[in-house]
Parts: sequence; C-alpha cells; structure tokens
Amino acid sequence: MATDFAVSLRRFLTGHLAGLRGCSPNTIVSYRDAFKLLICYFRDERSVPPERLTLELIDAAAITGFLAWLRASRGNSPSTCNQRLAAIDSFFSWMQSQDPARMACCQDILAIPASKHDQPGVAHLSVAQTRALFALPDRSTRAGRRDATLLATLYNTAARVQELADLTVRDIRLDHPAMAALTGKGRKSRHVPIDANTAALLAAYLAERHLDGPGHEHHPVFFNQHRVKLSRGGIAWILRKYQDRAADPALISAHLSPHVLRHSRAMHLYDSGVPLPYIRDILGHTDLSTTEIYARASTEAKRKALEAVYADVVTADLAEWNQDPELLNWLASL
Repeated sequence: MATDFAVSLRRFLTGHLAGLRGCSPNTIVSYRDAFKLLICYFRDERSVPPERLTLELIDAAAITGFLAWLRASRGNSPSTCNQRLAAIDSFFSWMQSQDPARMACCQDILAIPASKHDQPGVAHLSVAQTRALFALPDRSTRAGRRDATLLATLYNTAARVQELADLTVRDIRLDHPAMAALTGKGRKSRHVPIDANTAALLAAYLAERHLDGPGHEHHPVFFNQHRVKLSRGGIAWILRKYQDRAADPALISAHLSPHVLRHSRAMHLYDSGVPLPYIRDILGHTDLSTTEIYARASTEAKRKALEAVYADVVTADLAEWNQDPELLNWLASL
C-alpha cells in the first residue's frame, strides 16, 4: 500500500505541476530529481526505505540534514542546493492547502533559508569572439550552412537551447518585420525579432531544405539526418565542434554552451543601450530582477556611464618638469 508521501508526491507532480500549473516536462523532471535525491537520503542516511517514507518523517530537521548531505556527500554547490530546496518548498507550500493539520510543519520547512553564495559573473563572449565563432562554419557546404544558420538563430533570438530545438517552421515569420515565436518555461510563448542577416540565412536554409512551401508548418527547423529535431545535446555538440576550431585561445578554453550564447546576446544588447525591460521580454524573464544580472555584470556599460558624468572635472594636464623654476632651483641646490 502506498504511503501518504507517495500519494501526495504523485498528485503534486502530475495533478498540480503538470495539470493546474502547466509546467513544462523539463521543470517536472527537475522537481522529480530533487525528490529522488531526498528519497535516497532517507534510504542511505536514515535507513528508511522508500516504501516506508511518510510525511511524518519529513520535517525541517530532515530537510536541513538533506541539504547538508548534498553539500558534503555529493559536492553540490549552493546554487544546486537552492534548486533542490525550491522544489521541496513548492511541494510543502502546496501541501498546506491539502492537509491543513500539517501547516505548522510545512511552514517550518518553508522557513529554511537558502544557501548563501557569491554571485557569479555572467559567462559571455565578447562581440569579437562571437563574430569569430560564427565565421567558422563552411558556408560552401550544406552542413556548414545549416550550422551557420543554427548558431545565428540561437544567438539572435537569445533562445534557450530547448526553445531552439522545439522551433518549427510555422514559428518563423520571415516577412518584415521578421520574428520567431519561442515557447519557453511554463509553456509561455513570446515573439522575438530577427535581424535582417539572420532572416536571410533562415530563408535560404528553409528553401534549400524545401521547407518554405505548404505542408511543412509543423516540421522542425533544425533536424538530423533522420529528419528528427535536434536534441539539446546535438545543438551543444555543434557549438563545441566550432569552438574547438577557433584560433582564439580564450575562446577555446571558455566553458561554452548554448546558454552562454544567450547570455552573450543579452550582454551585447545591454552594452548597446537597449533598455532592460526590452531585454527581459526578449529573454522571456518573468521578473525584471532576473534580467538585472546583466546590468550588474556589464563593466562596459559602467565605464560609459562613469565617463559621461562630468568628464572634464579631472584633467590630464601635466606641467613639463623642465619648465618648473622651483624644481630646477631645488635640483641645482643638491
């Protein structure tokens, strides 16, 4: 017979997250993995097998121990621990409405603070590095033209890698103004402008693949030799392939991923003076505070802002030492 925890967890993952909240499969998998680790913690550290794990055993002390176990035994970073805690918080926030008798225990768990950690810098490429990377695909070959179009679309739309993988022909509009419809977290859609160069690459690419005619609306834009949409791993592999061919040692050694291209696009937009609310909408962020990481990380924008504030207050004028009588007299007296 299933325990109350097993029943509640199933209802939470399937009925609440997938049904009521409409969370994406990736979000549900992330939540599921957090609870898989919690179950492993009880099994390995507290000798409680999964079939005997009940809600009564899961309290604030147990969750605190679980987070300590993630750090000590699994070497998880504060950021990863906070992701696991967020999944648990979501479950126990929901449990309050399902079992009011457990509200006090739920609220004790919800009061557990997140792990503190230093804000990491935003990993991104410079404009020059981005241009160098995009120049690497051989556009005289069919595969090279595909890769050049893929990288340009990934960067120009600032898409998450799964959003690019899910892109279909009907999501692309090449008539002016060109744009792409991206479906992101929570199955929310947004329309992102595409610049003229990327639109030209996409138009040529779709025509070469005979996808620009009727009947191909639901076909994936980027696909493999079996005409199945590229996976996230496949897109990342294409990116790394060209990274390995780069001449810039800094680019070769960079921890490059599709998400770094998304960060790069956001940073380049911000450095060019695009307001944060516009960047938020392009990235599909719900909260502007999420987008503000680019404002905090942009040293170029800070430099320009500082230079614009009364730049003439401090001058660089220096007197020639050999025109200073007092200095010359002092030197002569030595």
